[in-house]
Amino acid sequence: MNVTERVIVVTGAGSGIGRSIATGLLDAGHRVVLTGRTREALDQTAHGNDHALVVPADVTSPQSVHNLFAVVAERFGRLDVLVNNAGTFGPSGAVDEIEPQDWDQTVATNLTGVFLCSREAVRMMKSQTPRGGRIINNGSLSAHTPRPASVAYTATKHAVSGLTKSIALDGRDHDICCSQIDIGNAETAMTAGIGQSARQADGSMRAEPTFDPRYVADAVTRLVELPLDVTVPTMTIMAARMPFVGRG
Repeated sequence: MNVTERVIVVTGAGSGIGRSIATGLLDAGHRVVLTGRTREALDQTAHGNDHALVVPADVTSPQSVHNLFAVVAERFGRLDVLVNNAGTFGPSGAVDEIEPQDWDQTVATNLTGVFLCSREAVRMMKSQTPRGGRIINNGSLSAHTPRPASVAYTATKHAVSGLTKSIALDGRDHDICCSQIDIGNAETAMTAGIGQSARQADGSMRAEPTFDPRYVADAVTRLVELPLDVTVPTMTIMAARMPFVGRG
């Protein structure tokens, strides 16, 4: 294996930011395991690249996640990087307007999925030779400041921040680094509406600027290629003119 080549798992790789990250990593010459719920979408991301391995999985299912990492271990014998990208906006509404089942599904995808994948990744990274690796969690600007009517999404992203810090702390003695990248208004299908009209904290509606997600992919690729004696605990990348600093 080339010394600069990494074995990387990217969750939610079938669309949006996950597809951009996976494509960027493949273009950089890394071996990328593309995972998500829909094989067809993952195959489109792979686009016939010999360095891509498609393994459908459901990050909310402990058994499905275990099976995913078993395939990685069997195929490559190690794991260098996990990119926890799978996520959902969840229901729109204030705390009194959210149904418990919608809350549970948002937590399962955005938080428990990160836990389950990180659990399997850390176990591999501790036991492999050479040991160690890197975990990169997709947070959000909502890990810091919420949008209106986003209680479920915001709560899970705040929780991801705590999970990221705990993994980073507990991973130190095992050469495991953990970072969080907080993304604001990358242009994807999920954020298409924001570019047209988005509710502001004062109740008004206005379009917000977006940016090309390939710059997220560039940032993740730089993180992936750092040596394990260097870490970036948090990174924020966003459309420069979007309302965040002083939001509301």
